[in-house]
Amino acid sequence: QVQLVESGGGLVQAGGSLRLSCAASGRTFSVYVMGWFRQAPGKEREFVACISKSDGTTYYADSVKGRFTISRDNAKNTVYLQMNSLKPGETAVYYCAAVRDLDYELRADPTGYRYWGQGTQVTVSS
Repeated sequence: QVQLVESGGGLVQAGGSLRLSCAASGRTFSVYVMGWFRQAPGKEREFVACISKSDGTTYYADSVKGRFTISRDNAKNTVYLQMNSLKPGETAVYYCAAVRDLDYELRADPTGYRYWGQGTQVTVSS
């Protein structure tokens, strides 16, 4: 089991940047595929990005490609989401998620992930 705690959210102007962090408990962080999702009020939870356990393979939603970067530091039990050129429509609660054995077909589906953090609010003003 792993516990996840996100941080780094806040208020930013459109075009600005934020870096989210997700700290994981336990000593086996490297066995988990990690993902980031977001959920705006009244909308379904939406995939943002995910990263493999150790070789750094990443996958992004088309809407964030070229602007967001997911990375991880297994020595620090932490996954990051660098967000650049943020848009007002990206205001949402951002969630970190983890799963030990990811079904590749569910890599962008919230049901593919087992563990979730509480989320961190990102507000992008116009």
